[in-house]
Amino acid sequence: MDCDKMNWFENWFGSPYYRILYQNRDELEAQEFVEQLLQYLQPPAGSSMLDIACGDGRFARQLAEHNFQVTGIDISQASIAAAKAIENDNLQFFVQDMRLPFFTNYFDFAFNFFTSFGYFAHDRDHVLAAKAFAGALKQEGILVIDYLNHEYVTANLVETESIQRGSYIFNISRRLEKKHFIKEISFLDADNQPRNYRESVAAFSLADFNKMLRPAGMLLVGTFGDYQLNPYHPVDSPRLIMIFKKKHA
Repeated sequence: MDCDKMNWFENWFGSPYYRILYQNRDELEAQEFVEQLLQYLQPPAGSSMLDIACGDGRFARQLAEHNFQVTGIDISQASIAAAKAIENDNLQFFVQDMRLPFFTNYFDFAFNFFTSFGYFAHDRDHVLAAKAFAGALKQEGILVIDYLNHEYVTANLVETESIQRGSYIFNISRRLEKKHFIKEISFLDADNQPRNYRESVAAFSLADFNKMLRPAGMLLVGTFGDYQLNPYHPVDSPRLIMIFKKKHA
């Protein structure tokens, strides 16, 4: 089964195989990152927060545990169906394309965690998403984007590998093609049928993000280079974590 290459994220993120392949991700490090980020941002009690591309809601739930009013959105119906099981009075989820407007001028903070951007084949779609991110925030609202550092990824790219998860063997190839990091994933499913998925993430730089977000009214006010919030270095940092503020029109 070949997923649609243009909208690969709709097929792959909703697939049970996505969760199987990435089941060993370091969730503790991710949770600690969120805690450090909250300490840095010091959001006022009761702040409204948006988790963009929230997946199954693990990190939206973590934010909600601090008694913030949290909304999670994701394009995957399967992910949101799973997330809705943990909804409560200050945590809700919606199926939503990040390129489309959502709760205009509503949120105090918006988060886009763990390279949940750069999925689209055309730059105009990324610009639409940037406008939607900005549009969801109140004036002076804060946007946090946690992205890969493309120079670091390029220098450390593992071109091929095989990963075993239970009875599944995932064969993975990676390459940089037309300014996108392409990951091809192939394996045999439980019925011994071949399956093929793809991930495609734009190799955006800090300058690229500024170019997209500044016209939307977002001003860069801080950067970090890893989940411990160490300074960002263009070559050596594994992550590009950006803090933007919505400036007055």
